[in-house]
Amino acid sequence: MLLTTPVSRVRRLLGFPSPLADRVVLVTGASSGIGEATAVQAAAKGATVLLVARRAEELARVQGAIEAAGGRAATYPCDLTDPDAVDALVAQVLAEHGAVDHLVNNAGRSIRRSLRLSHDRLHDVERTMAVNYLGPVRLTMGLLPAMRAQGFGHVVNVVTWGVQVKAPKFSAYIASKTALDTWGRIAGRETYADGVAFTAMRFALVRTPMIAPTEAYAGRGETPERAGARVVRALEDRPVTVDTLAGRLGEIVTIAAPRLSDAVFSLVDARFPDSAAARGSDRP
Repeated sequence: MLLTTPVSRVRRLLGFPSPLADRVVLVTGASSGIGEATAVQAAAKGATVLLVARRAEELARVQGAIEAAGGRAATYPCDLTDPDAVDALVAQVLAEHGAVDHLVNNAGRSIRRSLRLSHDRLHDVERTMAVNYLGPVRLTMGLLPAMRAQGFGHVVNVVTWGVQVKAPKFSAYIASKTALDTWGRIAGRETYADGVAFTAMRFALVRTPMIAPTEAYAGRGETPERAGARVVRALEDRPVTVDTLAGRLGEIVTIAAPRLSDAVFSLVDARFPDSAAARGSDRP
């Protein structure tokens, strides 16, 4: 796999078909945002796309759009926080497709709330971990044996640049994504000899419904279509990480000057208060 990324880039420059052609790609959170855009664009590359999310009617809409464009898709409504539902999903997918070639763990829950407003809200941490970490790990563990058996597999974990910069007010969200990022890095080392790769997509802000409750983010960030194109490129190239320049610089500063970075982020924390949604109607 050392040459996977450069070979993929050369093939793209020479106009060869995408390596996603005739592959099975499962995308969670496929009913909107990055997941929908990824599924549509992967199908356009010739992949058979398996759409997973809670909202069956929205999955059917995405499936219809893919099939109308000549692509192949199937829907699997599932709540990833329900262990029994995830196990049933794995059993059904393996029975119907034999193995999943590429898994995109995109479904997620974001929360921006300061610790000052969270002392009595441990459920924020529990819910976020259930969606962002425990669900993806359970799904991956279920699909991984078939990937290893066929000698090929790829797991893309959609995380955040916050795993590098540790932004204030995102303690529950970034902690859950950091757990998934680290778990995937270790899993990639254990499955390397079996031809299974793991990629961490460390996105910055993307304009999805998930960021809507935070007024300061209105109209900001990358479009879902652009983010989806980056995921599809990662599916083709199978890099270890996909970072942003700001994330890399933030990580360097955090390591090289940790107290200075604390001081800077303390100012940022004070400059951008909790949103109205985070405060809630019963908050001062």
